[in-house]
Amino acid sequence: MATLGAEEDALARYRSPLVSRYASAEMGFNFSERKKFGTWRRLWLYLAQAEKSLGLPITDEQIQEMEANLDNIDFQMAAEEEKKLRHDVMAHVHTFAHCCPKAAAIIHLGATSCYVGDNTDLIVLRDGFNLLLPKLARVISRLADFAEKYADLPTLGFTHYQPAQLTTVGKRCCLWIQDLCMDLQNLERARDDLRFRGVKGTTGTQASFLQLFEGDHSKVEELDRLVTAKAGFKRAYMVTGQTYSRKVDIEVLSVLASLGASIHKICTDIRLLANLKEIEEPFEKDQIGSSAMPYKRNPMRSERCCSLARHLMTLVLDPLQTASVQWFERTLDDSANRRVCLAEAFLTADIILSTLQNISEGLVVYPKVIERRIRQELPFMATENIIMAMVKAGGNRQDCHEKIRVLSQQAAAVVKQEGGDNDFIARVRADPYFSPIHKQLESLLDPSSFTGRAPQQVAKFLKEEVRPALIPYQSKMGGKIELAL
Repeated sequence: MATLGAEEDALARYRSPLVSRYASAEMGFNFSERKKFGTWRRLWLYLAQAEKSLGLPITDEQIQEMEANLDNIDFQMAAEEEKKLRHDVMAHVHTFAHCCPKAAAIIHLGATSCYVGDNTDLIVLRDGFNLLLPKLARVISRLADFAEKYADLPTLGFTHYQPAQLTTVGKRCCLWIQDLCMDLQNLERARDDLRFRGVKGTTGTQASFLQLFEGDHSKVEELDRLVTAKAGFKRAYMVTGQTYSRKVDIEVLSVLASLGASIHKICTDIRLLANLKEIEEPFEKDQIGSSAMPYKRNPMRSERCCSLARHLMTLVLDPLQTASVQWFERTLDDSANRRVCLAEAFLTADIILSTLQNISEGLVVYPKVIERRIRQELPFMATENIIMAMVKAGGNRQDCHEKIRVLSQQAAAVVKQEGGDNDFIARVRADPYFSPIHKQLESLLDPSSFTGRAPQQVAKFLKEEVRPALIPYQSKMGGKIELAL
């Protein structure tokens, strides 16, 4: 086989489309090797600084040497070391020590692999939430603007995907927003509940650090507190095994799976509305909907969201099973699984939020199509109003009910058997029995009189619940998003 260039060689190997095709650069970096191993080195620095401040014989020169080489990572050397040692942490200890010969003796002092591994994971999870939350807030903000704009536009409601009482386009959107606001709260809670693993030693007892500090418990506790603060956490888990509890991963992926369920429901609604030609996602000038059918305008963005949301929802099964089979203080069968599921969950959530933002910024509404569908169904919905108006005009409720039953079934036969339009109102106008209310029929059929308090609900919901929840993210609302693919 001919030798390939670097670019050709990359194309000859599988690459996850989550990174190569969809995810944002910032989320891709958050789970990158450079972020991971750069964080390992910072954690070794924090540990050395804290140990020095508590009296261990570590020099300023050693600290300065570590500080100068935090991002000077020889990845080729690390790979060669790992191949030889079959241990990723020790491979990077040796690689860091190679460029920090004066500090080599105190790198990783008293620590176990999970000091860098688990603590880095917690930092990355926290930073991942901090990337997702503004994106979710932006989606909510765009949909809130859409709901406000169409708060009064009547549209046919559906239950069981059958025509039901009218709602408004804005009120339906508020159903989507409410789910996303719950997700916003859940993601904030999951982020804020994260703690640092801290410095706990091989089985969580801190025995190695107690030995370093010659039995001084207060110094060990202070060491844990100092390193936790340096890493940007307010609290550390008080008890751990070798790892932090894998139930933490369940909590993290559960809220992301719940977000996936919300977005799947929203985008399914948009796909159904696109079929009805009432609402469409953005469709670019040169976009092709089908290679065979040039007229098609497929909701490909919403379909992508649904496709990836399904993947996101299934990922929570991994930490559920991992947590259940962790023996005693830890087993290593968590490691390879977590390398995949944690990163993929955040990358997938990032992608579907970016895509949904793009959709929400370009939703197209077709009021005339919506109005036509209302006209097809509203006459039957107005029968109760007609009965009430006839009774007020002196008619008999039972007689009127029977008249309407007969006329409505005749009109239904025209629609279902002949494929015609609903002519129920024309039949009412032609029947002398209903002459006392003929002049009222237009007002009785005004769609806005069938939407109840929908417009008021939209205004109150946006003012009292949605807008206040977005206040912490006002500085990160940004402009419109463009999708690369």
